Amino acid sequence: MRLYKPIEIARELGISTSALRHYESWGVVPAPERASNGYRLYTEVHAAYFRCLRKMASGYGIAITCEVLRHIQNADMDAAFWLVKEQQAQLQQEKSITDQTLSLLQQPSLQLTVNKKSKNQMSIGEVATFTGVQTSAIRHWEKEGLLTPNRDPENGYRVFTPTHVRQILLIRTLRRTVYFLDNMKEIVHAVEHQDLEKAKEVTEQALVSIHERNREQFYGAHQLVELCKTVGLVVT
Repeated sequence: MRLYKPIEIARELGISTSALRHYESWGVVPAPERASNGYRLYTEVHAAYFRCLRKMASGYGIAITCEVLRHIQNADMDAAFWLVKEQQAQLQQEKSITDQTLSLLQQPSLQLTVNKKSKNQMSIGEVATFTGVQTSAIRHWEKEGLLTPNRDPENGYRVFTPTHVRQILLIRTLRRTVYFLDNMKEIVHAVEHQDLEKAKEVTEQALVSIHERNREQFYGAHQLVELCKTVGLVVT
């Protein structure tokens, strides 16, 4: 059985040996045995855990990755795989939303359809169903100054137009990016003034980021399978 020095694994992964110790302290890597001098004795199993952690973190985030690795330590491969599948499904949904946003931004005129009926205006409930955004989120974005729905003069209820729908979908896409509130306001308000080019550019950038995360998720899933082979959960 091959033994690794901490520095060997650290160099392979491009991290510090202190990072390896941090991962150990999180309980996501099996505790190594110690030599008589107190040095850690890492095996191929430890190396596989570290490789998996580093590769998965970029696609799934450190919290999900740690949860997955704890399942593997408990020999519960199915729980780990389903958690990965759930994250992949969420990214698929995110891509669908971004595709929808880009499609709506590219339409010079947007026709709203509710129950197969065309409408020029929607209630907050209808727009929430149409965009897949909770009404509470829409109200919050209104408070943040990101959108300003019209009001029915008779009852004061919010009324949403195709422009508002574009804005809501764009906000939903932007909130998963690194854009700060002021930047988001500038981009979202550009939609209100029919200046769609900047909004389309930002949405296309978000789509590029989603593609990158999708690739990283597959790379991470591959490394997870390799870990399962190493610990004997997958027999080849």
